[in-house]
Amino acid sequence: MFGIQATDYDKKVYAEQLADFLPDSIVDAHVHLWTPECQKKYSTKAELVSWPGLVASDCTYEDLMASYATMFPGKTVHPVLMTTPACFLELGNAYARKCADENGLPSLYCIRPETSEEEIRRAFAAGFCGIKPYLNHAPSYIPTKEVRIYDFITPAQFELMNELGGVVMLHIARDGRLADPLNIVQLMDIDEKYPNAKVIVAHIGRSYTPEALGNAFDTLKNSKNLLFDFTATTFEPAITACIEAVGVKRLMFGSDMPITKMRMYRITENGIYINVVPRGLYGDVSHDIHMRETDETDITTFMYEELLAFKRSAEKLGLSRDDVEDIMCRNAAGLFKMEI
Repeated sequence: MFGIQATDYDKKVYAEQLADFLPDSIVDAHVHLWTPECQKKYSTKAELVSWPGLVASDCTYEDLMASYATMFPGKTVHPVLMTTPACFLELGNAYARKCADENGLPSLYCIRPETSEEEIRRAFAAGFCGIKPYLNHAPSYIPTKEVRIYDFITPAQFELMNELGGVVMLHIARDGRLADPLNIVQLMDIDEKYPNAKVIVAHIGRSYTPEALGNAFDTLKNSKNLLFDFTATTFEPAITACIEAVGVKRLMFGSDMPITKMRMYRITENGIYINVVPRGLYGDVSHDIHMRETDETDITTFMYEELLAFKRSAEKLGLSRDDVEDIMCRNAAGLFKMEI
């Protein structure tokens, strides 16, 4: 689907709840671009979930910007571009860089653990400002549930980012997510050893449920350098806990577009997040524990659900308009050296 078709309910949600809350300029720090030619039919390691593939088979730059125009009337959205880690990386990285060059935007280079220092240096020379590792590139002999951060981004790669002051968009593994004790230990280790690397813990560590959040910020509040994005996070307590722990200067907005085109709202049951979607819209979803159909009609987009969760958090914490603009725009603009 090219762009997105706004429903009357979407327009009502935006006009009544989001238009006045959001700043005029937004930086989306977490976006995936790829063309059909870039997409693999498989990945190097089994995906943790399959439902994102039901939402979009590709996302071109033109598709992305058309979606923004519909979703954010009256606003300007500036994306940070990267391809999807499940694609042919050589093709996907080249496409992301082409779009970044043509539109004056920052971009991140998707890597594997075996990606050499020389290749990453060449990517930076070509204009990339950081890297995107991903857990599905961990060695195949490591069971998915046992993947550690250093299995899919090596200490040498972190050291290089520390030297270059590069961004690391880090999507952590393991069923326990942010609350997993090993993830917490390794994040604090990364914070201490690589202070000049700009490490963004994506999705607030995938804290989509109370169990995945746990008491992680009891420890992570002691970090000095870790950054966070609340990409695809509709669980307001995770956003609130993050802001309470590290403040408004170390959190930023990301969308995970095109996935947040999805029509859904999210519930949690027994430690599992469930996307409640209109019946029939995404085909047969009976095999996916993260999907459930409903006959309800007033369902808006994942994008708006994420932003509404952030608004609830902002209201609970009494954030100012400047605080909201920091999180929605200025923090990422400063990090990526964007002139907004």
